[in-house]
Amino acid sequence: MWLKLFFLLLYFIVLFMLARIFEAVVWYETGMFATQLVDPVTLSYKKLKTILECRGLGYSGLAEKKDVSELVEKSGELTQGELYSAIKKEKEQTEAGDASTTHFSGEMHFYELVEDTKDGIWLVQVIAQDRDALLSQSNWGKMVQKVSQFGIRTGTFNCSNDYRSCIKRGWQRSTLIMSVPQTSASKGKVMLKEYNGRRIETEHIFRWMTSHVAHRIKTLHQSEQLVEEWRSDPAHPVKMFLFARLSQPPAFFSALSVKFTGRIEFIFVDVRRWDNHSILSELDVTQSPAYILKMPEGIYRYGNSTGEFLSLAAMDTFLRSIQPEVNDLFVLSLVLINLLAWMDLFITQGATVKRFVVLIRTLGTYNSILLGSWLPVLAILQLPYLETLYGYSLKLLRYADTTTLASLVRADWTFYSSHPALFLSTYLAHGLLVDYFEKKRRCGIRSQEDNTTNLEWLASLWDWYTSYLLHPIASDPSDWEDDQNFLLERLAFPDLWLRPLVNMDYITALPTWRFRAVGDDAGEGCGGRLDEETDSLRSDTESRKQTNSPPHSSSHESFLCSQDSNTQLSVCNNMDASSSCQSFCCCHGNRGSTSANETLKDGCLCDWSMWPCGMLHCSECVVCLENFVGEELLMGLPCGHAFHQHCIVVWLAAGRHCCPVCRWPSYKKKQHRAAHSSTENALQD
Repeated sequence: MWLKLFFLLLYFIVLFMLARIFEAVVWYETGMFATQLVDPVTLSYKKLKTILECRGLGYSGLAEKKDVSELVEKSGELTQGELYSAIKKEKEQTEAGDASTTHFSGEMHFYELVEDTKDGIWLVQVIAQDRDALLSQSNWGKMVQKVSQFGIRTGTFNCSNDYRSCIKRGWQRSTLIMSVPQTSASKGKVMLKEYNGRRIETEHIFRWMTSHVAHRIKTLHQSEQLVEEWRSDPAHPVKMFLFARLSQPPAFFSALSVKFTGRIEFIFVDVRRWDNHSILSELDVTQSPAYILKMPEGIYRYGNSTGEFLSLAAMDTFLRSIQPEVNDLFVLSLVLINLLAWMDLFITQGATVKRFVVLIRTLGTYNSILLGSWLPVLAILQLPYLETLYGYSLKLLRYADTTTLASLVRADWTFYSSHPALFLSTYLAHGLLVDYFEKKRRCGIRSQEDNTTNLEWLASLWDWYTSYLLHPIASDPSDWEDDQNFLLERLAFPDLWLRPLVNMDYITALPTWRFRAVGDDAGEGCGGRLDEETDSLRSDTESRKQTNSPPHSSSHESFLCSQDSNTQLSVCNNMDASSSCQSFCCCHGNRGSTSANETLKDGCLCDWSMWPCGMLHCSECVVCLENFVGEELLMGLPCGHAFHQHCIVVWLAAGRHCCPVCRWPSYKKKQHRAAHSSTENALQD
């Protein structure tokens, strides 16, 4: 997790440095920066019209280039970055063709999207029954393309689909309908405006729309009104002022007032016939036009930093960073968490199929955690006690977002979002470098799994799946009585159900020791002698049965060997390891006779003091069916059975997380019966 965070942070640093390199290259080739001002007089008439269309100002009736350039100057200063962005956007719209528009199927569809949404501006062309549309298909396409750059959505309502609705609303002829929220409150009332103009040119319709949208913005003409609005207002702590010599604000400024309804109040100050210029000097408004953000922390002049253009996209990014809503934070966290998850595709080493399987698992896990964590966050934000904390958080965010570094980050965000191919290519190149360095880092410790092919890894994945789908069941159901929780788990999760993956770290905590023998013949070990003595004792036992002679073992030892492994282990845990624990043995298969136990106790040359207390004494490994030899490494399970260390590790690593003898889970501590006292009394007798 921390490695992916480091690589993602490194990628953001690379993007930041790459943007600075691009700026240096542009300056070296052209000698200009993006923040350098441009004189509108030096531009062509076509470029001036492009700037006015991006800002949302009407230029119909202005035939002279001088008049158009003056209108550009009155709406705001022009920079090289804004000029490049406007020309690029116009070219993209020309290549893309007509923008998408919604076709309403009926009254309910129209009500849900237009009247009930209440968070945007709509322009709907109503086509009366058996009538032609007010705008031709080509003119409607131009209109859609013109208004879509300001966030205005468009649609078409054909009365042939729902004639009763058109009669009820009074749409007897083909017309244009615009919906605009009327109040400054979020989710306010929506009013439908019908176009009644005689001229149906695109420019006149657009001017009609912008005039209605501009009515939502509070317009000031006198100094007393400005002083009143400049005062701090707890209901509207953040205000955006526009000081300009215009009849109405630009369309992008009016459209933003709709998008930020309830968060930021937009105010237009008309200084064409201003009566008191000293008030402007006191408020530190020295030039016009000026876009000033009034906050409780102070004022901020928009347009003086990098990337702060007079366009809808640039100012929208700036205001979202100053006064974000919950949905903005959620989208940002969603983008970051998915970029973090995609790093697994390059960090994971091995087969290609393995990389994508790990990626899909990581994407599902991270997005599920993200959605699950946002639910309590949304619930907490509704508490009234957190309003103070929320206010301090916004204050801290405003302090950070009005710095020069924040303006550079916003400019880079706008640049890379407008060039997605560059963003994806740099992410892929960064991922390939991460993959290369990960291979170099793991070169000395590369595991066998990293060198497997796609088919081998799929085969191992299938083995893992089948191993947990058909989990081994216990050989004796009576073992369940030792632990009622184990019985409940068996009933709640049948063996044919898919089991979760067991963490393999528990294997390192299992007890390990060396098997040692005492005596001169230590290389032969205890196992060889035990086999010979057991065979001789078995023959003696058969002869005694024929002659009806009593066995040599005492009743005390017979009682010990008649106890099951659980009783022996419990007694061993309560007795001294040097005396009593050495007398117990583990009977595997044909070694379950009493005589064998007696021989193991009296005549075996094995050093039982090396065995951990709680482990049943054994002479062979039931996995490989070989006797223990001196200096071999043994490993014990929680149930008390011992095996060769390499044999039981292979057994457990294959997904069989249970004892080969008693089927007790190898990752679960053994719960023994509470019958210790009765067993000890029997031993004492």
